[in-house]
Amino acid sequence: MKKVLTLMIACLALSGCAELQQVASQLPQGGILSNADIAAGLKEALDKGIDTQVTKLTQTDGFYKNELVKILLPAELQKVDKTLRGIGLGSLADEGLKMLNRAAENAVKEATPIFVNAVKQMTITDAKNILLGNDRAATDYLQRTTSSQLYAKFNPVIKSSFSKVGADKVWSNIITQYNKVPLVQDVNPDLTDYVTNEALKGVFTMIAIEEKDIRNNINARTSALLKRVFAMQDNK
Repeated sequence: MKKVLTLMIACLALSGCAELQQVASQLPQGGILSNADIAAGLKEALDKGIDTQVTKLTQTDGFYKNELVKILLPAELQKVDKTLRGIGLGSLADEGLKMLNRAAENAVKEATPIFVNAVKQMTITDAKNILLGNDRAATDYLQRTTSSQLYAKFNPVIKSSFSKVGADKVWSNIITQYNKVPLVQDVNPDLTDYVTNEALKGVFTMIAIEEKDIRNNINARTSALLKRVFAMQDNK
């Protein structure tokens, strides 16, 4: 089957390749996949992952109640959390953590247009490499092509969200209370940068889960095109 796939991919690069007819009967689903088929199938899979998983993250508690992506405190603030809980301010610490996740949930709403554009820009070569790649090849493609744009989009939204949901006041109070504790070293972390990067990690974590499901679970291939295209990678 590897030889068949190698020949098929080589031939797809040449319109009208005669050998395509010779291998047609050996291909999964009994038909030849064109360049357009492969690209369309991969784009459909990416769109499905984006729509299914990114949408979940934008909902209330999309981050906060999802243990796979929940944003925890940065290392610098772990001691803050422990100290506050130790002096009876656990509820304040909990509220501060929730606010970080709320900001991420709000920011991720900006991701979809950027992802959609990246999918539209996918080349035939990208599609072939993704199809025969590992379980997160499509996710890696999105991460490589969108991370800079997403950071630039997320960062100001998260900064604004901190103000909108009151996180700036909550965290100002938390840090003020902590810095008043005798014999502790004052902290002043860049929470906007931290939450931006954690939000990015969360987005790609969830897209990778959807991609793996499509690659390994036939029932997750919800269209005829997805079934045909990913049958190729089943037999690589």
